[in-house]
Amino acid sequence: MDRISDCTATDEEIALYNACLNAVQSEEQSWDESILGNKGKLEQAIFNKISAEIQVQPVALNLSLWKKIMAAATIVLISGISLYFYRQHMPDLTTPKTEIVNDVKPGANQAVLTLANGKRIVLNASVNGEIAEQSGIRIRKTADGQLIYTLSDSGTAANSGGPVAFNTIETPKGGQYQINLPDGTRVWLNAASSLKYPVRFDRKERKVSLQGEGYFEVAKDKHKPFKVNSGTQELEVLGTHFNINSYADEPSSKTTLLEGAVRLFPHGGQDLILSPGQQAVLASGRMKVAMVDPEEVLAWKNGNFVFNDEGLETIMRKISRWYDVEVSYQRKPADLTFTGVVSRSRNISAVLNALDKTGKVHFKVEGKKVTVW
Repeated sequence: MDRISDCTATDEEIALYNACLNAVQSEEQSWDESILGNKGKLEQAIFNKISAEIQVQPVALNLSLWKKIMAAATIVLISGISLYFYRQHMPDLTTPKTEIVNDVKPGANQAVLTLANGKRIVLNASVNGEIAEQSGIRIRKTADGQLIYTLSDSGTAANSGGPVAFNTIETPKGGQYQINLPDGTRVWLNAASSLKYPVRFDRKERKVSLQGEGYFEVAKDKHKPFKVNSGTQELEVLGTHFNINSYADEPSSKTTLLEGAVRLFPHGGQDLILSPGQQAVLASGRMKVAMVDPEEVLAWKNGNFVFNDEGLETIMRKISRWYDVEVSYQRKPADLTFTGVVSRSRNISAVLNALDKTGKVHFKVEGKKVTVW
């Protein structure tokens, strides 16, 4: 257990503890020693089994995230609920049943830019540097997956007359990209997402349209509110940081405020103002607001999958988008939830094997198809 406290665990150890944490969170039962046996002995058995699986190979981890996971795991492992589940259903943590016929690499910086004149530029295939100029705005692509818009003539083009030209950037499944808009606003797009925006903003407002998921760091401008239309709602800010998850295949749209303030205008509903740390969930025309962990919300942007009591189908939709795979179910295990963390830079086998180690679900990967069983 020393490697737990000093944060020198390997990825395999993370998967092991994720497995233990999920394995013991299934059902709530009171501890009956006459039925379940000596609580102390079973508790020791759990720790012995975990310790026996740990290998000595140090690796650097995110300290705060690791502490959170280990704290949760420790609390669950020492409870009567966890010991009951361990005795009745403890999985084999050493031999995953998942079959990887071929591994699938993670997503990368790739996107397609469609200019106002209809020209399409595949960004991951184009050379770095300036790729276009329109309405006095230069568009430049960098090597690290950024699209940067800058004024070419001291800003006069931004205030010129004439119709507004719109560009659209789209990330495919297995893609992500960052866009720096002419006003200084930065947008990170997750996989299978798109952002439609004007080449130059008008004098009254800055308005864009989002499909999928995007994280925004909006440049402050008290004279020009920044608006985001995401299909089911419109959001308005002056300068702030927020994340919108609004995929068509998700049952709800989630808006999370990280910094500043935003006003939401749900289509057909009552508008509301969010405070930092709050998340508004819009589903079936109804809005609910709750406090959330920003690290969990921005895990995708920071290169991780973070699951916090998350359902299997929700997890598999994330995996499908990031690895560009088709998911089918041989059976759909009911009411399964998982808690854990896996890097998005790993191949798909790392994520699926981490879920497999819980003993609750297994997978088969063939080509670009993942079967759940």
